[in-house]
Order: sequence, then C-alpha cells, then structure tokens
Amino acid sequence: MPDETAIDARMLELLVCPLSKNPLVWKRERSELWSSKARLAYPIRDGIPIMLPSEARRLSEDEVQTLSL
Repeated sequence: MPDETAIDARMLELLVCPLSKNPLVWKRERSELWSSKARLAYPIRDGIPIMLPSEARRLSEDEVQTLSL
C-alpha cells in the first residue's frame, strides 16, 4: 500500500507557495508543505498537495521559528 504522506521529491522541487512564490518545506509528520514567508501550511491529501490558500492553515509562531533554525 502506498504511503499517503509521501510526495514525489521531483514535484517538491518544482512547487512554490502560490502567495509568496518561495520554496516550501515538507513536514512529513504533519503531511503538510510549509511556507515560512506566507506563514501557511498547505495540506497533502492522498499524496496530492492542495495548494489553495483557502485550504491552508496558519502556522503558529513556534512553527515559524522552527523553520528559521
């Protein structure tokens, strides 16, 4: 059975935040792609990144801090 949290590494290299146009950080344990600039977490559902800002959740200040470490 395929890993539903997996995302193709080549696709990840191509994806950018639709708002900031900056690269994204894959958070496998959360099944999300994080944008530090936009402070949003885009969900990955069934291996498909949902790149709609309306579907993203806002990152907490602590989560944003982990991205800059």
